[in-house]
Amino acid sequence: MIDLEIQHFKLNRYLLLIVGLWPLQQSNLTRLQFVILSSTIMTIIILQLMTLITLNCTTDLINVLCSICFIAGIWAAKYNSFYLNMEAMKDLLVQLRNICNGLEDKNEIAIMKKYSCNANRYTTVLAILGICGIFIVTISMHWSRILYIILNVNISLSHHLPIKIEYFIDQDKYFYLIQLHIIMLLCIGITVTVAIGAMLITFTQYFCGMFRISSYRIKRAVHIDVLENIKAKKENVTLKGIICAVNIHRQAMKLCRLLETTINPMFFSLITTGVVSLSLSFFQIFQIISIGGNIKEFIFPIIIMLVIMIYMFLANYLAQDITDHNNDIFVSVYNVQWNVAPLHIQKVILFLLQRGTKDFTVCAGGLFVGSLECFATLVKASVSYFTVISSAQL
Repeated sequence: MIDLEIQHFKLNRYLLLIVGLWPLQQSNLTRLQFVILSSTIMTIIILQLMTLITLNCTTDLINVLCSICFIAGIWAAKYNSFYLNMEAMKDLLVQLRNICNGLEDKNEIAIMKKYSCNANRYTTVLAILGICGIFIVTISMHWSRILYIILNVNISLSHHLPIKIEYFIDQDKYFYLIQLHIIMLLCIGITVTVAIGAMLITFTQYFCGMFRISSYRIKRAVHIDVLENIKAKKENVTLKGIICAVNIHRQAMKLCRLLETTINPMFFSLITTGVVSLSLSFFQIFQIISIGGNIKEFIFPIIIMLVIMIYMFLANYLAQDITDHNNDIFVSVYNVQWNVAPLHIQKVILFLLQRGTKDFTVCAGGLFVGSLECFATLVKASVSYFTVISSAQL
């Protein structure tokens, strides 16, 4: 038996509790927490759009505003979508916990623990990257003052915000409060992204573990030691083993479809928004290079570009991983010595092989099939849109 929540959901639980999204612990306090954090994320979009009122509306300004608004929109879409589908996430988590806690074979438990550890590593790495991202952006915002303090160099300490934002107050007078608000928004956005992303990765790792257990059950059921004795009792053991393998395979596919249905609208909007944001980031970097901008201007668009590409790659890699694990089941079916099995068992195995002719894929919006090929296609599309924007600008 695996105590799923205690052993390998600790970090996921802590991250989701910070933003009030842990499915197994919802209360009036977490609902208030959601309202506050969701409203805070939306403020950056509203304050960004306010700059169109006070500043001259130019192509460069619109490009910068769109990049930031799209990123904030991704944060808001992920946060609100996960919260609105909280019951489905709770149901998914409970079903997964029941399946894992129902495992009794020590090898199956070892397989699931292996994938649980993989999920925990992904979560830890994402949390570290999130902390590093917050640290790097915070340092870049105070770089001039840090140099002034450490090196005691004679440099100008002008007040400069990393993004264009309108508070309708004296920005020089309240500069540090504005910086604090921007850093707080950044911390909330990154925490939301890491917490939800890590939870989805954890789900996919457990699904892969279930597919691997199905492969193991098929290999065990049609083992050569069993085939040496074709007594009715042994045949029944083999047939029951195949049934158990098919059962956990169907459960894994069912949970995958449940997760896919739950996050489908969110992921479709994230993909389209990510492609547009990536194209605008390419264009911003191209413009900065063209006008010979300083290094500080490169930081923000490069961070956006890297984060979006990493996110796209991870999402498509994990979807590809699920497809590969599903295909491994039918490779296992083909490789076992099914030809020496009793005839009625051979017929069952042939049905399994026939099922393997159709790939099991994870889709977003019915248009994007998660795979490494899809990742390459999305990056290619972003570059194409960047080329069109650059041509129109010239």
